[in-house]
Amino acid sequence: MDPKLLELLVCPVTKGPLTYAKETQELISRSARLAYPVRDGIPVLLENEARPLTDEELEA
Repeated sequence: MDPKLLELLVCPVTKGPLTYAKETQELISRSARLAYPVRDGIPVLLENEARPLTDEELEA
């Protein structure tokens, strides 16, 4: 994930920052407790495509 692109992207729900999880190929929004998929290098920033984060994932 291009760091410059990551600086521009925000969570569509909270408008907060996103972090990239390389091992799962997801953009993480801690404030919304959601993980947005990155498919073929393209972030899918749709709430209905995101998966909820577990408490264990948020603590990591």
